[in-house]
Amino acid sequence: MALTLSAAGFVGIVSREGYTDRAVIPTKGDVPTIGFGTTEGVQLGDTTTPVVAMRRALADSKKYEGALKQCVSAPLYQEEYDLYVSLAYNIGAFNFCSGGRAGGTSNIVRRLNAGDYSGACDAILDWKYAAGFDCSTPGNKRCAGVWADRQAAQKQCKAVQ
Repeated sequence: MALTLSAAGFVGIVSREGYTDRAVIPTKGDVPTIGFGTTEGVQLGDTTTPVVAMRRALADSKKYEGALKQCVSAPLYQEEYDLYVSLAYNIGAFNFCSGGRAGGTSNIVRRLNAGDYSGACDAILDWKYAAGFDCSTPGNKRCAGVWADRQAAQKQCKAVQ
């Protein structure tokens, strides 16, 4: 796969993630997050600047691109590629590729690699949990943003089909 994350794709990631100058736990039961969604090596009490956070987000996005290129063999349009890198950035490379199961394959990847692009878009909605809580539960105030994000991603994905 010769694609790389576009500038628009990167801006989409950092816009969706939002910025925080100090490590926070975004959802009860989650891991500490800083900058534009960086989690690796982050501990509560850590601080950052916008410039450092942007550099880390770019490095993180390259890591997620690498994972996507390892597990997705299907050809993608740029917009699809950007969307799936963004999703991997949000849910983690292991989850994106394996569905959270050692040796497994996520429904998204399985469907993409089978040429079922529409089905892969629908499988985005499988990622509706945050720290074990079902974010699609009507009226939830704990992680409604996760569910709204998945619905928007699925809609954007379907529009490319």
